[in-house]
Amino acid sequence: MTTRLLECLFKPKSVALVGASGRVGSLGRAVFDNLRAGGFKGTLSLVNPRHKELEGLPCVARISDLPAVPELVVVAAPRDVVPALVAEAAAIGVKGAIVITADPEHGVGSLAAQLAEIARTTGIRVVGPNCLGLVSPRSGLDASFAAHRALPGDLAVISQSGAVATALLAWAHERKVGFSGLVSVGDMADVDFADLLDYFALDHQTRAILLYVESIGDAKGFMSAARAAARVKPVIVIKSGRHPRAAKAAATHTGALAGADAVYDAAFRRAGLLRVNDISELFAAAEALGRIKAFTGDRAAILTNGGGLGVITVDNLLDLGGKLAEISPETMAILNATLPVTWSHANPVDIVGDADAHRYRVALTALLDDDANDAVIVVHCPTALSKSEATAKEVVAVVQEHRRASLQPKPVFVVWLGATQASDEMFEAARIPNYRSGATRGFMHVVRWRENRDALMAVPPNLPADFEPDVAAARSIVADALAAGHTWLGPVAITGLLEAYDIPIAPARMAATPEDVAAPAAALIAQHGACVIKILSPDITHKSDVGGVVLGLETPEAAVAAARAMLVRIAAAKPQARLEGVTVHPMVRRPHARELIAGIAEDPTFGPVIVFGRGGKAVEVINDRALALPPLDLRLAHDLIERTRVVRILRTYRDEPAADIDATALLLVKLSQLSADIPEIRELDLNPILCDDKGVIVIDARIAIAPAQSPHQHGSNLRFAIAPYPKGWERDLTLRDGAKIFLRPVRPEDEGLYRAFFESVPALDLRLRFFAPVKEFSHTFVARLTQIDYARAFAICAIEKDTGFMVGGVRLIKDAEATSGEYAILLRSDYKGRGLGWNLMKLMIEYAQDEGLARIEGQVLAKNTTMLTMCEQLGFRVRDDPQEHGIKLVRLNLQGQPDLAARLPV
Repeated sequence: MTTRLLECLFKPKSVALVGASGRVGSLGRAVFDNLRAGGFKGTLSLVNPRHKELEGLPCVARISDLPAVPELVVVAAPRDVVPALVAEAAAIGVKGAIVITADPEHGVGSLAAQLAEIARTTGIRVVGPNCLGLVSPRSGLDASFAAHRALPGDLAVISQSGAVATALLAWAHERKVGFSGLVSVGDMADVDFADLLDYFALDHQTRAILLYVESIGDAKGFMSAARAAARVKPVIVIKSGRHPRAAKAAATHTGALAGADAVYDAAFRRAGLLRVNDISELFAAAEALGRIKAFTGDRAAILTNGGGLGVITVDNLLDLGGKLAEISPETMAILNATLPVTWSHANPVDIVGDADAHRYRVALTALLDDDANDAVIVVHCPTALSKSEATAKEVVAVVQEHRRASLQPKPVFVVWLGATQASDEMFEAARIPNYRSGATRGFMHVVRWRENRDALMAVPPNLPADFEPDVAAARSIVADALAAGHTWLGPVAITGLLEAYDIPIAPARMAATPEDVAAPAAALIAQHGACVIKILSPDITHKSDVGGVVLGLETPEAAVAAARAMLVRIAAAKPQARLEGVTVHPMVRRPHARELIAGIAEDPTFGPVIVFGRGGKAVEVINDRALALPPLDLRLAHDLIERTRVVRILRTYRDEPAADIDATALLLVKLSQLSADIPEIRELDLNPILCDDKGVIVIDARIAIAPAQSPHQHGSNLRFAIAPYPKGWERDLTLRDGAKIFLRPVRPEDEGLYRAFFESVPALDLRLRFFAPVKEFSHTFVARLTQIDYARAFAICAIEKDTGFMVGGVRLIKDAEATSGEYAILLRSDYKGRGLGWNLMKLMIEYAQDEGLARIEGQVLAKNTTMLTMCEQLGFRVRDDPQEHGIKLVRLNLQGQPDLAARLPV
């Protein structure tokens, strides 16, 4: 995951085409023609041993024969010679290669595998192989064999399919939509989705990013880059393969519910991406998001000259989750005074079939001035009295007047039936999203993107202060089971594990023989009125399917008899199953409880996934479930619950009291933390969970375990696609004067903590930290500091134990190559000179070394002599910034000093 040298792919000064050809219909000729037609201003060189010149340009036999080293090579040569060509290019100093050549093979020995190794060992950046190529319109670079030329614009395209990329180019050509860049990534030997998302996220000429995904290899890199990009601009994704022909068999209900596409959907949602299902919807989203900035609200006013069209538009809007706006009394009065009496007097505003351009002007102006709506969808059907071009001209004029007069102009979407080239050009020039149909979908795409972006920046509620799982006890239970060769935890071990995380469960007592059932049954019956007997066998996955569950046993004798009969019956029905006895549980009676399921499934791409839905025996048949990638906080857990149908019966209905949804959300957060702390858990199934107004309790559970493929890293599960909260970096600190400080990584819910901290810091200290006066601590400002992607950054807050107030903090932001990091630190004034700053810097250095960074860098105001002195004492090299007066650059080299942090005094 790096943007290193990507600039040479999009803005090269010189390009060499390897495999250039004069033969019409050949790949080399198609790419050659596009390179010349694109208007590339740099040097274009040709390589092909069969030619001395092509179309007047000299052609050399080898890359090393070129008179000057090109920045970029485009390879359209036969498959067998490609690795040697790219290696030769890297050897003479070429920075990038676009390999268009196809290869049907995958895996070891494939062209992609060979190119990946060359890129890794030489540093050359490689796009492809097996791709359409790359287009950078502003550079005049068309290194592709696409049929249509791309115009300069602000949409970026990253496509795993060359065919989808060509379809987008054809659509854009027709609509005169331009691109900031288009990349067909092919087999992604080197440059991948994450690299390009990072590049386009920082590209100020890109407004929105369109992705076509078939599969993702580096889930961690993708999620980190996608989340970062989605915070700053729309990212729209289409993923193929939504309906696999066959689902793999799963050992648990949770595993069966977690289908591959559902996991991708959960990943896209968590990253803040806007998912669409087909090319036409992708075009609709691009049409809107390429022209409209985010706006607040989801209330649409609809203006039309056809009643039927207005009703269809309303249906589409409501189907997609939008809201039909009211018309304010003031606007109603204006419309009544200016429109004919036959108008609809409601939204949709039907100004009837004889509406001319002037009537559209009057109605649209009134709706744009109405605070009761957030956007206007204009629908036009040409009639003999309503000319398409004249009405389009008037609509454009009204929109432009509104934009000039308003600080926050409303978006307008148009559906222009019977459009002409002239009307299309008017809307294109005014950057008004223009559809033949589907404007409501375009409107809702912008709404959903804004909601996704806001969700990424939202502050979750605090977890209960008393939630402190016994991680050591839980790990011991799992370790003991693995040491004994088990792949599934037994019921007693499951009880202990869940209790360590304060997850309520009907406890299990083991009985090896029917006679052993009597004592635990008597105790449970005395306490709960009845007990339950369940078969205990590592070979029986779903106990109820084989009659392995007996409920409501009210005497010890009945329990013993039930156990004896169960063992005989199942031994006859399943002679190969190993029967280890039975387990005895309390009979939990909750007449108003709803049955739920929750669990952890393992996805081969994204790692652990949290699953929630309606539980019980028919869980797969009902198939009411939602998925989310961990880690979860309470806000994300509530969102997961809200995406299921079962949430409707968790609320009050008829004579049923509302169930405790907050307790359900907390259980999901606990499962997420359990998965983070114990990567040996590969699959976990809680089904059913009974939920009512008294809370939740797990009735049955299954947990699959396996040795962790990677060791624990500061208490985190390395299989998480999203870096979890790094609990292992928590520290207790006693300063020289005895003050007790708790150091811990920053959490999203720390916004209030940070705001109070900033308010306690003098203005001068804030200026020294942020290099400018800070006048307000807005949500957006503070969210950037508290919502940390720990795959890219590290942030520690120092909390005074006596008061709970934040008194300092340090952060380190990794560069795109993850080779260095830039630090920042801030202390409350009364903690300066007491050793807190030193210990924060020491911890930050320890983290940087643990991450394998080569250096730490920073900028310090020359006036901040205290910070500069501490940097020198820590071993930083200090020098003047040659580009900014009054700024000092500080750098600490970590290479060759593996024990630096340990050697620094406390």
